[in-house]
Amino acid sequence: MIQSADIREWRTHDVIDAGGHKIGALEAVYVDTSTDEPAMATVQVGLPTRRHLVFVPLHGAVVGPGYVRVDYDRSLVKKCPAIGTDDVLPVEKEAALFAHYDLPYQPGANGERQLARR
Repeated sequence: MIQSADIREWRTHDVIDAGGHKIGALEAVYVDTSTDEPAMATVQVGLPTRRHLVFVPLHGAVVGPGYVRVDYDRSLVKKCPAIGTDDVLPVEKEAALFAHYDLPYQPGANGERQLARR
């Protein structure tokens, strides 16, 4: 399992898919608020003048020299709900993010977020 402290060291390194295709640069790590374990990463994609952030799950991710390999295809990641490079994921978009990857979504008992940026 990847630890939050470890993966933060890989900020700005390449994120690649299982086939070795570059998706973009790792921007931040989001943890599951119920376990405090890394759950998703934001990846900076797009043209230099039109960059945005997409989310990719970290379950099954492998860290290598200068890269983080994820279990999701680049085309699926790039079609994920996106946010601006200075934005934060709105709570109302969390469910759509999990649905995009066919992952179960479990907000807190009082409607708390499932993801928190670290």
